[in-house]
Order: sequence, then C-alpha cells, then structure tokens
Amino acid sequence: MPIKGSRVRSAVMWNALRGVLDRIAPEAGQSDVVDVGGGTGGFAVPLAELGHRVTVVDANPDALAALERRAAESGVSVRAVQGDAVDLPDLLGPDAADLVLCHSVLEYVDDPGAAMAALAGTVRPGGSVSVLVAGQVAAALHRALSGHFDDARMVLTGTSGRWGEGDRMPRRFTRETLSELVRGSGLRVAELHGVRIFADLVPNGLQEGDAGSADALLALESVAAVHPVLRDLATQLHLVADRLPSAEGLGGRPPRGSKP
Repeated sequence: MPIKGSRVRSAVMWNALRGVLDRIAPEAGQSDVVDVGGGTGGFAVPLAELGHRVTVVDANPDALAALERRAAESGVSVRAVQGDAVDLPDLLGPDAADLVLCHSVLEYVDDPGAAMAALAGTVRPGGSVSVLVAGQVAAALHRALSGHFDDARMVLTGTSGRWGEGDRMPRRFTRETLSELVRGSGLRVAELHGVRIFADLVPNGLQEGDAGSADALLALESVAAVHPVLRDLATQLHLVADRLPSAEGLGGRPPRGSKP
C-alpha cells in the first residue's frame, strides 16, 4: 500500500519520538506525556493508544472538544486541559511529565523564552522536551523558488524570519536560534532533525503514487533529517532537549558538545 504524503512528512517525527520514549520510559513502558498546543490529538491519541498517559494543554476549547471525541472513538483516555504554554506551572505543577511535546507553538507565543522555561519546568529530571518549529532557511528557499526573491531576502535578513506583512507566520527559527532558546531554559540539546526537507519540494503525485517511490522518498528524508547541511533546509526543525537528572539540570551549564 502506498505511503501517503502526510505519512512521509511525519515519519521523521514519529521515529524520533519513538526513540525518545524508548530511552526515557520506565520499566513498565508507560510515560506521562504532556502535549502543549496538541489541538485535536494528532500526536496525543496515537501515544495514548501505545499505552502512555497523555495530557493535552491547548487554549482552544473547540479543539479540546474534538480531541475528546477523537479519543473516545479510538477507545483511549486523554486528559484535556485548557490553557497556554506559559501557564503550565500553574496548570500541571512542576516535574509533571516524562516527555513534553511543543509542536508548532513557539512561532506564535508572545514570549518564546517564557514558554520554553515553562516547558523546562514541566519535564521531570531525566525526561525530554520535543520542540517543532518553522524553519527560517526553508522559508527563504521556498519563496525564492516561487519567484519572490525580495521576500526570500527579507526572510534571511530579518530577525523574525518573516517575508512581509502578508506573512501569516509570526516568527521562524534557525538551528542556532532554536538551540540557543532551548539552552537558555537550562535544557541540554540532545538531537536535532530536519522535517520535510525534500517532501515539500516533490510534487504530491510522486508521494502518493507507487509504493516504491514513496518508500524511497521516506528513506531519503530519514537520512537527510540528520545531515549537518540538509537539515537546515527543512520546512520544520525538530529538536529534542533533555533535562539532566543531576545538578547540571535546570539553571546549570550544559555539557560540552551539546550543540548539534
């Protein structure tokens, strides 16, 4: 059966999350997962189906209602909490999760540093935070390929990575700015992947055609995701950060060599 384009685009993310869960999960195989901005449960419900205890924190009550319906239809339980990323300490308390997901959220918050600090305070020592953000370099590449050369230049030279007033994305990140944000919260950068490097450049017909082409694209994406040059060209950057179990955790200095 062919691999659909959406699966090609998300495969790198799921492979990374499975690796993190295998590494941090207790012997029972269950982890406490908090999905910040998890919306209707695209990640939360599958994680609950794997047996993990999942809480979704989202500001949109309609999204949370859809999440509850989706979870019920799948026969799993997912806790739904209304709130913003910066509210995590008040909503859940400190050290509430083994894994915290924050996907496509930091681009929109008023203060990414404050949101990142809240994520760091929510994850337990020895746990991890998964952050997914829009890539600045990829936005410039895509605008240039569309013939919008001035827009591409603005993306590269502006601090927010936006191409103008018509750009609906409030901010984008590079590998350096994302890593700096994470380290500023006291977490250690553990992994950095590029998500959707070639998948967003290849016509959908090739992705949804024969299984061989889709599988080959998926294999290419998996290799490119960790390539030191190609990952910077990804539409989205996925970073896994660890909270150290020792005194080097929050507020401490990260170990040498933590920068990807």
